[in-house]
Amino acid sequence: MPAKKNSSQPASDASFNQSNKNVINYMMVGVLVVAAFVIGSLYQKVKYLEKGVTSVTGTAQTQGQQTADQPAQVEPTVSIDSVRAAFSKSVIKFGNAKSKLVFIEIADPSCPFCGIASGKNKELNTDRFKLVEDGGTYVAPVVEMKKLVDSGKAAFAYLYTNGHGNGEMGTKAMYCAHEKGKFWAVHDLLMSSGGYKLLNDTVRNDKTKSGDIAQFLSSVIDADEMKKCLDSGKYDNRIQEDTTIATGLGVSGTPGFFVNSTKYSGAYSFKDMESSVKAAL
Repeated sequence: MPAKKNSSQPASDASFNQSNKNVINYMMVGVLVVAAFVIGSLYQKVKYLEKGVTSVTGTAQTQGQQTADQPAQVEPTVSIDSVRAAFSKSVIKFGNAKSKLVFIEIADPSCPFCGIASGKNKELNTDRFKLVEDGGTYVAPVVEMKKLVDSGKAAFAYLYTNGHGNGEMGTKAMYCAHEKGKFWAVHDLLMSSGGYKLLNDTVRNDKTKSGDIAQFLSSVIDADEMKKCLDSGKYDNRIQEDTTIATGLGVSGTPGFFVNSTKYSGAYSFKDMESSVKAAL
């Protein structure tokens, strides 16, 4: 008598095969999710590069700038009232919030693009960022903004946001310098090649390195007074307060600039900002 056929076996095989298919489907979905995340991250980095901006995650991007065949893309505006309010809340400011022309610079002295925008870092102001005075086409916006502030035509405020990860001690030095009327002198030194290297290679937000910063700035401000101010901790909380103000303006990287209500995220040439400046004046 032939053996009785086991009718349950095919069903078991089918169940096993279906289970394998489910596992494979789950794995494929997982791979697609990861791939989408990676592609999205790469896309965001490319957008930062195109604008010449350093991400607030603290990762320094390769230098980039809008070119003649790729015009600068001005971002959507915020309200002028929001800009004036941010100006009023800042520690470092020159002029009046009610001025016809209000500039806000949101920066990090350890950020390479901020050094570029300052026009004070000759090692970075090369290639596509080569300054006009050096035979290039780039006009450093901070330099031109200061000229307008000094002539009484504009107001200017400086806010800190983490754009490279090592700018906290340098920013505190700027707060301390502003107390003594030495902001611009200290700003320019910290934005120079020497300042950039000091903050990123030596200080790296280490509070015990306050003496290193004070000595570096001693040509423009008393070293003992600077060290005393840095060691006091009086501006420790101000770092976060500046960041909160900048976040409220929708800034997502450094440098960020406002010309009244128009936002320029990146190391734009001042040429790109001139239309907004002329409209205000």
